[in-house]
Amino acid sequence: MSVIEARDVDKRYETRSEVVEALVDVNLAVESGEFIAVMGPSGSGKSTLLNVLGLLDVPTEGDVYLDGEPTADLSDRERTRARKRTIGFVFQNFYLIPTLTAQENVEIPRLLDRDSGTSERAAELLRRVGLGDRLDHRPDELSGGQRQRVAIARSLVNDPRLVLADEPTGNLDRETGRSVLTQFTEICEEGVSVIAVTHDDQVTEYTDRVVNLVDGRIV
Repeated sequence: MSVIEARDVDKRYETRSEVVEALVDVNLAVESGEFIAVMGPSGSGKSTLLNVLGLLDVPTEGDVYLDGEPTADLSDRERTRARKRTIGFVFQNFYLIPTLTAQENVEIPRLLDRDSGTSERAAELLRRVGLGDRLDHRPDELSGGQRQRVAIARSLVNDPRLVLADEPTGNLDRETGRSVLTQFTEICEEGVSVIAVTHDDQVTEYTDRVVNLVDGRIV
């Protein structure tokens, strides 16, 4: 069974003067442990696809299936719960809180759970991505690659089965980008699926397959 699947997904945005078709008849299934790159020119619908697969946006037509179950009829609260349970996010600009330490940033998705094991879980993940000696460092004390690794650790704190990454190497030099991509391949070896939206050709050296989007269509 696919971790997540888009079936006949269309996404349209209406403005006063026109209708923009961001996604057109998209079908995509992602298996456990699969690393996929989504590529295409700017404006091709990559970010929209990521938002739809991440349950942050709802298709105009078609549906997204999570663990084989349709999501179209979920309430906002149910969608939030499903995201938290299944999906982690990694963003190009990291979105770390500058006043918090690396460990505290990783803990954020679990703060409302009041889980006594959250601090140790965050520390364990940071050690895993090579930042065991940076637990108490704030973002401005970390390099770009280190901040991205904090973001990866944060995406894993809830034990997701799917990680969605938006331009994960976009702000990094090539050597640092390779280090981040190696982290993703290690995640996939443990059964977590990764979908990375990217313009970076080196990402394809690490992925299992590439999905090309042009004008909202998979080609």
